[in-house]
Amino acid sequence: MQAKTLGELKASNYKSLSVKDELRKNLIKQLQLKEAGFEGILGYDETVIPELQTAILSRHNILLLGLRGQAKTRIARLMVNLLDEYIPYVAGSEIFDDPLNPISWHAKNEIALKGDDTPILWQHRSERYTEKLATPDVTVADLIGDVDPIKAATLKLTYNDERVIHFGLIPRAHRSIFVINELPDLQARIQVALFNMLQEKDIQIRGFKLRLPLDVQFVFTANPEDYTNRGNIVTPLKDRIESQILTHYPKSIEISRKITFQEARLTEEQRSLIEADGLVKDLVEQIAFEARQSEYIDQKSGVSARLTISAYENLISNAERRMLINHEPRTFVRLSDLSGIIPAVTGKIELVYEGELEGPAKVAHTLIGKAIKHLFVRYFPDPERAKKSRTANPYTKITEWFTEGNTIDIADDLTFAQYQKTLTEVGGLHELVQQFHPKLSENQTLLLMEFVLHGLAAFSQLNKNYLNSGFGFADMFDSLFNADLSDEDEEDFR
Repeated sequence: MQAKTLGELKASNYKSLSVKDELRKNLIKQLQLKEAGFEGILGYDETVIPELQTAILSRHNILLLGLRGQAKTRIARLMVNLLDEYIPYVAGSEIFDDPLNPISWHAKNEIALKGDDTPILWQHRSERYTEKLATPDVTVADLIGDVDPIKAATLKLTYNDERVIHFGLIPRAHRSIFVINELPDLQARIQVALFNMLQEKDIQIRGFKLRLPLDVQFVFTANPEDYTNRGNIVTPLKDRIESQILTHYPKSIEISRKITFQEARLTEEQRSLIEADGLVKDLVEQIAFEARQSEYIDQKSGVSARLTISAYENLISNAERRMLINHEPRTFVRLSDLSGIIPAVTGKIELVYEGELEGPAKVAHTLIGKAIKHLFVRYFPDPERAKKSRTANPYTKITEWFTEGNTIDIADDLTFAQYQKTLTEVGGLHELVQQFHPKLSENQTLLLMEFVLHGLAAFSQLNKNYLNSGFGFADMFDSLFNADLSDEDEEDFR
């Protein structure tokens, strides 16, 4: 039973801890029991999480430094789980004073007047987290506080009385975790105001100099200082943040894929009615890996994990749209559905000058082509080596079929029957897939048949045209010699 008065709290032998000692105590228990902790954070088991645990054991304020989409804010929010479930505080206190260690005028006065009968309330750990996004308009009053003239007039107090102060976010986060996101965006003069808060515990508000020993676990997040020219962390403040932890993007397709599936917001209907093969899932992840190496994309800006999450959601939704239009009971994701992820990709990348010249849509298509080329050799022989090999080229029948003048268009809204008919028309395509992957379902076989066409195009064996809602394939050389001539070009040949 929770104590309701200060006397009951003392009788229960409750011992108050600082928030950093509290985090340390609960982390020690977690480590001894070998519990996971920081659930949902993937890919950091051997890098970020051990460093974070070390910082907590050292009772440090923490700076999480990394590019966008690296789960910095998610990590900070999960630190709440290391707090005690409930802590007591003096009823009516603006800053949730510890009944055994009061620091505000209100709490001290209540205890002086009522003694052991001072009423006690309990605060859940979910309420002990405060987060502020650093923006240029943030003021010292927002973070620390200001004089409240209305309070002064209502209570008939002079401005010499500390009760006229309206506390800001940080004092109200007393005994809690306080997070400032994107710290470099905070104006330098505001960062300076945090100096004493971190170390000396002094608060200066409009001439008041209060000695408030605030108990706050500070967590800051930031992009590397060379990310943009918006600002940086002033050196004295950085010096007062004891632990700086570098975050990073997933280092493997497998981890990236787990993150995407964990975060993608799909409906039950989408999960049950739309089949997504491992190939298309890996393709989505590979697109992000290609983007992080692309010369067209600003690598200082980074490529967020949100790219793959949004792209996968669009991929599923594009297949769902086709299923609804064609009144089909079920469907599966095709490579032609990749045309539907272009908006998700273009909205998540920052282009350099060369990329701007190419255009965001063309850069997105280039990334898709590179991802297909990278994964193609996992499923089929390398077309370039096969072309140079003395043995029979397995792709000859397919390329010859297109050389004879045949072309196909694969729109993303084809019915299953139309999609199947279009692919089976291509000479040698079905036989090739059966040769290398004989034990697949019908859907998987059709998917790989389409994959072969995209792969051959990626290796410059076929020409791929980008349609409004899909892709077209033709012979490589035929497309070069039969390109549409402008009127001026036609006149030149007359």
